[in-house]
Amino acid sequence: MDYKLMLTTFGMIFLAELGDKTQIATFCFAAEGKSRLAVFIGSACALVLTSFIAVIIGCEVSRYIPEAYIKRGAGILFVILGLWMALYPGKG
Repeated sequence: MDYKLMLTTFGMIFLAELGDKTQIATFCFAAEGKSRLAVFIGSACALVLTSFIAVIIGCEVSRYIPEAYIKRGAGILFVILGLWMALYPGKG
């Protein structure tokens, strides 16, 4: 197992998820106070499943598209989405 890759992935995903909509939604469900364990298990399973789907799709896409193109495409997409959100903010 590539521990450096695993720790890098953990660090990047952990930082990216802090304060995002998923964490806020989980916070709200937990605040209801009915079953914090159920909220934790539900949110953890959802994150694991979405990560699994991303890994499977990423592996398949990388079979047909070179890694450099994928990285450039992802970078361009992030810039476009960032500009879109900055120029056209939601109404709240």
